Amino acid sequence: MKCVALCGGVGGAKLALGLSHVLSGENLTLIVNTGDDFTHLGLHISPDLDTVMYTLSGLANAQQGWGRAGETWAFMAALRKLGGEDWFQLGDLDLATHVERTRRLAAGEPLSHITRDFFASLGVGARVLPMSDDPVRTIIHTPRGELAFQHYFVRDKCAPAVTGFSFAGSEQAAPAPGILQALGDPDLGCVIICPSNPFVSINPILAVPGIRAALKTVRAPVIAVSPIVGGRAIKGPTAKMMYELGIPQTAEAVAAHYDGLLDGFILDETDSALAQQLETTGLVCATAQSVMHTEQDRVELARNVLDFAAKR
Repeated sequence: MKCVALCGGVGGAKLALGLSHVLSGENLTLIVNTGDDFTHLGLHISPDLDTVMYTLSGLANAQQGWGRAGETWAFMAALRKLGGEDWFQLGDLDLATHVERTRRLAAGEPLSHITRDFFASLGVGARVLPMSDDPVRTIIHTPRGELAFQHYFVRDKCAPAVTGFSFAGSEQAAPAPGILQALGDPDLGCVIICPSNPFVSINPILAVPGIRAALKTVRAPVIAVSPIVGGRAIKGPTAKMMYELGIPQTAEAVAAHYDGLLDGFILDETDSALAQQLETTGLVCATAQSVMHTEQDRVELARNVLDFAAKR
């Protein structure tokens, strides 16, 4: 089966890893959020792309949930002594990724080409595409004004209340080469929206002109996996954002968020009582163990999602 998956960082990368174990490389295309990208210390940082890359290549720091395993921090220690900005952690190994990406972007290469080469160099068989080669930047709206995503997420530790979001540059952006072709492939078996934050991981992808429209007309079933389990976010500030926006902190609200796009919805077994309720709206649901603590959990969820999609 050919599959296209939309994903953000940690939560999406976990399911992406499971999918990569079940599907052969050429049958899996990942479209990754780059709304989190930013320039820091003169370097182009692509947090979600890097999380997916380290996860699929086996280099991720499993305990930390981000960055590389075996990382050292001499650069950050030296930077701190000089009084430099140290709120965003850049490990010594991780720096090589950012330096080389920045160099190649400055030389005029598109992000999609650089991403392709990086993943191939680390032995990842899946095709991984940034959502766009054009800059799109997620902006968090708060009562005190607008914040760049990383300032909200890392520097301010998600403390400010959220009143809304915008995606600067999205109107002028185009899908990265290969995205519309993958979604229009007549042999495509399914599209999966990973259990990533709907607002700041998936919405930036959908904000790129052409992608949402392609999802609405795709022949294959579109299946979303809920990032909310028992009223709580599996990872990150999703539930906090929903509360501050006046949205119920439920898997049902996540399904409603994707209204018009879905052919199926995966809830965690904890929320199995919601399945029947959701199906009264015409949305076909299934339940699975969706909290992925181990690699086996990730593979098992991937199999369950693909099996569910195959029946749609």
